[in-house]
Amino acid sequence: MVTWRPVALLATLAVTLPLWPSPVLGVACCLAVTLALSLVDIVAAAPIRRVRLSRDGDRRVRLGEAATVTLRVHNDATRPLRATVRDAWVPSAGAAEPIRRLVVPPGGTGLLAATLTPTRRGDRPARRVTIRSYGPLRFGYRQATASAASAMTPQWTLRVLPRFASRRYLPEKLARLRLLDGAVAIRGRGQGTEFDALREYVPGDDVRSIDWRGTARRAEVMVRTWRPERDRRVLCVLDTGRTSAVRIGAEPRLDAAMDACLLLATVASRGGDRVDLLAADTAVRASVRGSSAAALLPRLAHTLAPLSPALVETDFELVTGEILRTERKRSLVVLFTELAPGALVEGLLPVLPTLTARHSVLLAAAHDDTLVRLTGARDRVDDLYAAAAAERALAERQRIADALRRNGVMVVDAPAAEFASAVTDGYLELKATGRL
Repeated sequence: MVTWRPVALLATLAVTLPLWPSPVLGVACCLAVTLALSLVDIVAAAPIRRVRLSRDGDRRVRLGEAATVTLRVHNDATRPLRATVRDAWVPSAGAAEPIRRLVVPPGGTGLLAATLTPTRRGDRPARRVTIRSYGPLRFGYRQATASAASAMTPQWTLRVLPRFASRRYLPEKLARLRLLDGAVAIRGRGQGTEFDALREYVPGDDVRSIDWRGTARRAEVMVRTWRPERDRRVLCVLDTGRTSAVRIGAEPRLDAAMDACLLLATVASRGGDRVDLLAADTAVRASVRGSSAAALLPRLAHTLAPLSPALVETDFELVTGEILRTERKRSLVVLFTELAPGALVEGLLPVLPTLTARHSVLLAAAHDDTLVRLTGARDRVDDLYAAAAAERALAERQRIADALRRNGVMVVDAPAAEFASAVTDGYLELKATGRL
């Protein structure tokens, strides 16, 4: 293969044609010189078969952050490698400057650092590497392309983890958790509480909390105080059916659920509770069980990263059966789904009594705050139609939420921007009132 330089040389030599005794002889000589230089230059180029490639760098990165993966080009030839290298990734990997030039001496190694800023979650693989090896004059080159499956190109996949933008709420939620576990003791007997200490009776205390043995020993009325139970079980269930594919702002609803799940799991594990994960639609897509507090967040992020919505109706009977099969002890089941008619009403409501009889259930649904904004814009006729549609959608959500509450389910329905915080607040409320 030749570059533009032989053409430029041929055009320059053409200026000398009037000086030749014969135009045909002049053209032939110019072509011969250009062709000879091009062939010599191609032969002088370093052979690509003597080039080895390897990679190192980041394997994981959070969505919205940048990663660096370095391509090492090893030149085992006896001639310098003057090359243009195209390191091609999938478009959503966000590779900057995929085409780079480098010169590698014989036996040396060149480094090409690729900065990747992914635009989507999941696995983002390197596709292929194309190398053009030029001669000293850059008249010609040798080229080879190696796909990711070939032996020449080292396979590399960057796993893009969920964004976890809600971690900004962590200081506030952890402060509330410390207050709940420390200074604020829950008084009274109730489900989901543990004995904390004895103290003197004050007017207003529940008489059922009186400790008669302690009263007899101290000759004054003593009552038991209670604190939130630790080592409770929290199961986060992600609905990966078709409703999770609906975009709220710039991201699918599933991503908002993941963000809220990560915040809830972090706070619950800090509170001493065990957190598990189940993602399902018509089949179980992912599961995380039995992680320690230190390993929980990395495992959750790594498991959630490749999940994507499936365009199917979620089988809530299957989801309920899986919950009952895996969670034998009473747990808090946090179901991340959508308050939509159809599958939720027809699929979830019939099996709810079975689920709520064994577990506490919190249903978390995120909605687009555009609905709320549309209800207030009524300046034009088009605005009135949009406001009416928004009011109807919100009323339908409220109707479904009321039906769920009548079945013993706590419902959190919040805009996507506040969703993660609202879900964790619901968990803390249940913990504070001893209803886990």
